[in-house]
Amino acid sequence: MSYTTKVVQVTNVSPSTTSEQMRTLFGFLGTIEELKLFPPDDSPMPVTSRVCFVKFQEPESVGVSQHLTNTVFVDRALIVVPFAEVKKAKAAPSLMAESGPLPANREL
Repeated sequence: MSYTTKVVQVTNVSPSTTSEQMRTLFGFLGTIEELKLFPPDDSPMPVTSRVCFVKFQEPESVGVSQHLTNTVFVDRALIVVPFAEVKKAKAAPSLMAESGPLPANREL
């Protein structure tokens, strides 16, 4: 299967997992452009689970990385799914004046 996205979302990540550990694990599957772990390593808040976004240089790495789904890493079975990249759109000035929350930025 051919993917247009270069990003995967990894859920059910153990709270004790570091971004360096995730970089090591996914680095075997392809060259990583960017990796974000939420909440970050230095977060003072206690968490029960984390989520990680990995952006590869090649879209083929997305398909390969999905094979890590159900792999127990630290103490949790990871769930790896492709994540659609959304390009930033330039909003018209009139839209900026409206109240309410801004749409979530899904770009990595």
